[in-house]
Amino acid sequence: MGVDGIRAGLPGYARDIALNLGSTVENSLLTPAQSWGTALACAVAARNPVVLREIAAEAAGHLTPEAVDAAKGAATIMAMTNVYYRSKHMLGDEAYRTIPARLRMQIVARPGVAKVDFELWCLAVSAVNGCEVCLESHEKKLRAAGVGADQVNEALRIASVVYATAVAYDAESALA
Repeated sequence: MGVDGIRAGLPGYARDIALNLGSTVENSLLTPAQSWGTALACAVAARNPVVLREIAAEAAGHLTPEAVDAAKGAATIMAMTNVYYRSKHMLGDEAYRTIPARLRMQIVARPGVAKVDFELWCLAVSAVNGCEVCLESHEKKLRAAGVGADQVNEALRIASVVYATAVAYDAESALA
């Protein structure tokens, strides 16, 4: 099925999402590895089985096995850190900002892919998960590494479309 099948399976009310899915993932300013890694990481974060399965299958043709693992690793590490840092931020008490996380995050230091790619995937997943603190942190790291605003924007576009695709599939599944 792949991305074309996902697009074809979207209901009429999600026509814009279907069109955007093709144009963002397949015609991105990012490298194919960055684009497909972003899509895969966001599909993991969005949690819809059909969207995840089909994006993973197609992404495997554009990513090394190490990159597939790194994209999935970006989604899972961000699942933990987005909850943790977003919660500390939302509490609004400075006392929490000085308390160390004491959470293992070794994959961030050694993701198995280019650090820029991993940071892009973490940024995109942080957008899906709505963590302002992590979005800002990853965006600063990317910009310091020479990644332009257009590339950051591409990752955000992919994140938004993959998430919207999962929402539509979830809605149709729940209503079936």
